[in-house]
Amino acid sequence: MKINVIGLGYIGLPTALMFATHGVDVVGTDYNKELVHTLNEGKTTFEEKGLDELFKKALKANIKFTTDYQQEDIYIVSVPTPYEKEDKKINPKFVISAVETVLEVCNKGAIIVIESTISPGTIDKFIRPLIKEKGYEIGEDVHLVHAPERIIPGNMIYELESNSRTIGADEKEIGEKIKKLYASFCKGDIVVTDIKTAEMTKVIENTFRDINIAFANELSRICRKENMDVYEVIKIANKHPRVNILQPGPGVGGHCISVDPWFLVGDYPDIVNVIKAAREVNDGQPEFVLKRLRAILKENNISDLAKVGIYGLTYKDNVDDIRESPTLQMIEKLLKDEKEKFKIYDPYIERKITENQYFDFNKFIKDIDVLVIMNSHNHIKENIDNIKDKIILDTKNIVNGEKIYKL
Repeated sequence: MKINVIGLGYIGLPTALMFATHGVDVVGTDYNKELVHTLNEGKTTFEEKGLDELFKKALKANIKFTTDYQQEDIYIVSVPTPYEKEDKKINPKFVISAVETVLEVCNKGAIIVIESTISPGTIDKFIRPLIKEKGYEIGEDVHLVHAPERIIPGNMIYELESNSRTIGADEKEIGEKIKKLYASFCKGDIVVTDIKTAEMTKVIENTFRDINIAFANELSRICRKENMDVYEVIKIANKHPRVNILQPGPGVGGHCISVDPWFLVGDYPDIVNVIKAAREVNDGQPEFVLKRLRAILKENNISDLAKVGIYGLTYKDNVDDIRESPTLQMIEKLLKDEKEKFKIYDPYIERKITENQYFDFNKFIKDIDVLVIMNSHNHIKENIDNIKDKIILDTKNIVNGEKIYKL
């Protein structure tokens, strides 16, 4: 069996490698020439536990990488799906472009599997009309499937193999065929359903998580106003057998939780209330952290922002993924002259992302008096003894001491 994986980013690349190492003939395609060149040089394009080993196995299995779409029977489309900042609706331009190009080269009867996370009804609104416009008969000339990914950076390889999957298809026979394809590596349950249900289930999974995070973050604000320890409050409340409150943090980032719920807000503005409120709470958390920092600086009579260091640029711990990072969201709230003063360090980021970024941890610590911990990377946990002489705003609740401030 041969497939063409379209899009070789955080989702597409591991998926292509997993297929290739489980007996599937794979060609990976991406418009980014530099990315394709790097892969063809035998190097991965981001850090992920187990990815390099999987990549080496896939190379031995003869996986190929190119900027050209292939003439095949099955396509896996894994391209970004951003949302419009103004109306919060999905922007399906990358999916549309990918499908459009697939139609130019695919064999008759080809199956187009869209892995990209999309809002409910996206295939009905944008992809079906496109296919008909090009003169193709859906169900005869081409078949549509939605198989949303369900993995998280930092644990991708394990979750690709272990997590259950959802396959949405118009025809049961096609759904079962794609189920068999994913079962080549997926050990979890694979459920076959209709396309719109598959679209909805993926979006609400991340929306559920967003709402629960928002509750914890809003609780941190209430406790701050009342001068209470939010972590102690949560610890005690969670002793109830039916309560499991999450821990608050500096905000929500990544390609899923911070994006997908907006699709529902954009598509159902007259219905969605709780989801919208949760998104606003989580989007507002980086600003809450910034206000907390300003209050701490005032309390300690510090006016020189150049003495402040921010630890952590990635959206989650122990990965190099900065998409929708709470730190970058917080930096955007700063005035221009403030951005140039704050010092920033992240052990996982080896390229320049923002102003005044350090690449030497010891120098970074030496040059600051106040430290804001935005990520609880293993690295900072291993260096706690080296930072305890600083005034610290710990948004991840990993440090204790006299000059330690919490959310």
